[in-house]
Amino acid sequence: MKYPFEVSFSEILSDPDPFVSAVFSCLESEFLVMPKGMGFVEYDVFEQGYEHLKRVTHGFSDLDVKTVMTAVIEVPIVLIVLRSILGITPPEWGYMTTQRTRTEVTQGYVRSLDRSIRMAPFQALKITPLSARRLEALVGTACQLLGTPIPSVGEERIHRLDKADTGNGIHGVQSLSRVGVPYAMLLYERFLGRPFAGHRDSVSELVGDSLESAIEEVLASAGISYRKTKRAERVRDFDQAPDFIIPSEFSPRIIIEAKITEDDGTARDKVTRVQHLGALSIKGRSPDNPRFEVIACIGGRGFGVRREDMRKLLLATRGKVFTQRTLGQLVECTRLREYRTR
Repeated sequence: MKYPFEVSFSEILSDPDPFVSAVFSCLESEFLVMPKGMGFVEYDVFEQGYEHLKRVTHGFSDLDVKTVMTAVIEVPIVLIVLRSILGITPPEWGYMTTQRTRTEVTQGYVRSLDRSIRMAPFQALKITPLSARRLEALVGTACQLLGTPIPSVGEERIHRLDKADTGNGIHGVQSLSRVGVPYAMLLYERFLGRPFAGHRDSVSELVGDSLESAIEEVLASAGISYRKTKRAERVRDFDQAPDFIIPSEFSPRIIIEAKITEDDGTARDKVTRVQHLGALSIKGRSPDNPRFEVIACIGGRGFGVRREDMRKLLLATRGKVFTQRTLGQLVECTRLREYRTR
């Protein structure tokens, strides 16, 4: 079996299916394993916050706003526990708070607060007059939501708080904090919410870093000059900065896009991105004389779902598609060999 980067582009054009299968065969996925990253909250830390909140509210029987706010300031992880009981994201909490109070709680503020707490869960919060108003508004909104039975929304819809612990207001939280929780209900809520979904979203960049680091190691080992761009960086002549530019953005000869995804819908978007680079490389030129070579380094099961998407990727890169398993041939089978110094 030959890989697409080992044959001529004309051979790929004549029959792309075998090469689609070749790339599929070496795709690897580790979607069951994720990096913890900075700010990962271990269970014992979370549990301490839970127990502290339970203690100061007398088993969740007294959700006094000032009492809960004091607990949050002294033991900040309490705020993460409170949000987990609600089952919402930081931006959603900020939005609801702004709508329900006269205090504007921006997404930037609530995201920053959430991250700072995860980084230092037991370090007392430094409060300014503005942050005190915002924090009190957040806590007040949470206490109000938990202290009020959920409204009827009809048969065709479901309320986000209609969960085992909050579906009956604070009484449900009290009950589940005192007795064992039905395992089937916990499993059902995990089914609705995807285990580790919030954490996976927060470390999505780190998931891709593993592939980029492997590419950097290949380039450095070969002594090849390269420019690795930063997230959302602006690069001349590119509406979206490529991941790697060889030898530099001032005279791009090779572009490398490193993409990992476990979702086929996201994979399609990433293929479209590479197609755009392919079209940009031949803008005003003959297809046989592109401005720069486009290389795709991919990983994750998302790329192994749609054969048509892989065909598009092969055509856009003229066969230069690599995976973690084939990175060892990255230099010799592309124009990178022209810039090798070791």
